[in-house]
Amino acid sequence: MHGRPRKAPKPEDEAASSAKAQKLRALQTQFFTFHHNKIYTKEAVELSAKLLEINPESYTAWNYRKLAVEHYLNLPDCNPDSIKSVLDDELRVVENALRQNFKSYGAWHHRKWVLSKGHSSIDNELRLLDKFQKADSRNFHAWNYRRYVAESMKRSEQDELKYAEDMIYTNFSNYSAWHNRSVLLSALFEKKAGGFLLKEKVLPEEYEFIHQAIFTDPDDQSGWFYHLWLLDQTVTTDSPLLASSWPGHGSDVLLVGDRCYNGSAFSPFSALHSDSGSFPIVLYFNQPVGGVNSSTVTVECGFNKNEDLFWKPLSASNSQTARVWVAHLKVPSSDLHSTVEVSVGHSKGIISTRGFVYSHPSMFSFKVHVQPMERDSSQVSVAENISLREENFKVYGTQSEESIIDSFDQLIIKNGHETTASNWRFEALAKEIECFRELLSLVDCKIGKLTLARLLKAYDAMSYPFANKLVHSEEVLELYSDLMKLDPTHYQFYKDEHSIVLLQKYKDSASSAICDPICLRLNNLSLSRMGAFEKLLWVQMLDLSHNELQSIEGLEAMQLLSCLSLRNNKLRSLTTLEPLRKLKSLRILDISYNQIGDQSIDTTRYVCSSPLSHSVGSELNRDETVTSDVALINNWEAFFIFKDFNLNQLDIVGNTIADEKFKSVLVKIMPKLKQLDGKLLD
Repeated sequence: MHGRPRKAPKPEDEAASSAKAQKLRALQTQFFTFHHNKIYTKEAVELSAKLLEINPESYTAWNYRKLAVEHYLNLPDCNPDSIKSVLDDELRVVENALRQNFKSYGAWHHRKWVLSKGHSSIDNELRLLDKFQKADSRNFHAWNYRRYVAESMKRSEQDELKYAEDMIYTNFSNYSAWHNRSVLLSALFEKKAGGFLLKEKVLPEEYEFIHQAIFTDPDDQSGWFYHLWLLDQTVTTDSPLLASSWPGHGSDVLLVGDRCYNGSAFSPFSALHSDSGSFPIVLYFNQPVGGVNSSTVTVECGFNKNEDLFWKPLSASNSQTARVWVAHLKVPSSDLHSTVEVSVGHSKGIISTRGFVYSHPSMFSFKVHVQPMERDSSQVSVAENISLREENFKVYGTQSEESIIDSFDQLIIKNGHETTASNWRFEALAKEIECFRELLSLVDCKIGKLTLARLLKAYDAMSYPFANKLVHSEEVLELYSDLMKLDPTHYQFYKDEHSIVLLQKYKDSASSAICDPICLRLNNLSLSRMGAFEKLLWVQMLDLSHNELQSIEGLEAMQLLSCLSLRNNKLRSLTTLEPLRKLKSLRILDISYNQIGDQSIDTTRYVCSSPLSHSVGSELNRDETVTSDVALINNWEAFFIFKDFNLNQLDIVGNTIADEKFKSVLVKIMPKLKQLDGKLLD
């Protein structure tokens, strides 16, 4: 069992173990002879049964018995009685093996396989399960098998729900019973069966039920896990929603030459580098979805055909589902003043990874203005020599707090249908917040503080579109700060959560951070994780320097980003830069003074330093010749990360990897690079 110290074996125990091992080796030698020669005689099959009784984890022996069963069932003289006899023997062998180890994966799987043949009675299975669950009521193998048996017997979820409830009352610490209850309720919600049609009727009763367990023993984790599942059911809408978009509804997009401006701003920083004569349309959903294409999303304008648009998911795993989808809208080079209307989900086809259909069609529109203009040499030099220092964020003056709030909220899609549907969710969360504040006034409980923080975050997230303010952010930050001190083992997790809340709160005090409608400074905030990307799609120049970031996952959503500073963070490898490969507008990047190269192997992403063990480069055609340059071959990570970049400026000084040899490799990979570590390149 877990946590029990090992004891030195006694001499008699060692002798018994040695004799058992010798017997096992002899059985295995004889068994493998039968198996390799495909011998399925009675003697051979009985020998495999003896082997499994000693070692139920012998998967080869279970597979051999499957082959033996198939052999007998295909004999010419096989009849229903002989079939039943063979299968009943298999069930007895499984039962004997489970008596030795009722957590044997192979034994439980073999029993399912026997029953799937359809010649055995299933009525005895629940009685057998009762025996095993009395021996260990938390045995998840038995609970998994019980779900299989209940489905085979057409036993109702309500009956199984009552059984799980009885087992919980017997032992509040039965995590498997709580988990089974969540599985059953999920199935009932999906079926919309009987009284389980509406979550608002069921979940409040479940909260009351779980309170009994939590208040009885706050230190037991079983009930807390179930409460976390209830919270997820409360705050997560089944149907996916469009959370935000760029361009935002009612905004103006100005394209001058090959540059794009959002609104009326006109600065060197506001240029969207669009050499292809297009600009991105970004859709940000509240959960990963698939099926976004020209049929499910229609773009109506006077200068481009909807069917010509190709929607691409922005996913780190290269899957066909993602929260963020992007398409590039091509525009003519001549004068143009046109309105673009984007309709999402008016035709069915957008489906979440959980299988729910996008059922709340959305529409937003914006205006596009094109003004042809030739750039002179001074404009080129300004755009290609932008420094990411603080003073550049102040060039265009500080905006009012109202404009700052608008900058954060202009992209948010207002889903009016949520208002009435969320009333019960607000009430449920408010009651839970009150309940756990009371609990923490009585006991000092780490998991109670974590749960209260999650509840407060969920309440703020749900009320944000209406209240336009995170009312509990200070309390949540204090809870995570306490947890970092109380539970140092999980410090990084609490630190990441603290960073997310701090970033979301930042809107209310960001008057010094946003100095231009497209520039955002989030430096010196001790951020270890980024978030709230749905509110940052408008940002083109972002300063994240002097933080504690170890990952920039999610940054790929910021498709307008052209200037990015990650200076003085804790990025440990080149592969952490992978999200930046999807930022086609990125021209200026500062990753100086991180920890890139401190470890020869990227332990956070893969075990061995090989391109075969990582997703970077997985999209490369296997018939394609990458390069014959030895230096590039020896720096395959750098090649696959930077080969698609179109950078003008890069700063990498202060990293272990940044020696002169590596810099020469970067110049080969990015021939368009004009400035490296502040020095102009020839």
